[in-house]
Amino acid sequence: MLKIYHNPRCAKSREGLAILEASDKEFEVVKYLENPPSYIQLSAIIGKLGIDAIDLVRKNEKIWKENYKGTVMNDEAIIQAMVEHPKLIERPIVIHDNEAVVGRPPERIKTML
Repeated sequence: MLKIYHNPRCAKSREGLAILEASDKEFEVVKYLENPPSYIQLSAIIGKLGIDAIDLVRKNEKIWKENYKGTVMNDEAIIQAMVEHPKLIERPIVIHDNEAVVGRPPERIKTML
């Protein structure tokens, strides 16, 4: 089953959700700000995305700029920062089995359908 990590306040995330709703496929919505992924879950998502942890960070967020920008961090520290501050996680993320995609732009989600 498909799963979308969704932030209802984000326009791109809402567009991604609309793409899934129009697909007639079954999917689960995870409002990750209310139910953040654990370190292990987030590590697995990054593995499925096939990216470095830093590539999933929203670097324009105030939290990042004030607390982490310019610091040297390994993947473990970056993932821990996203676990502690889920607002830093890029969205939406759609997962299907062992594949995942960040819906930026939202049309990328169609590759999962």
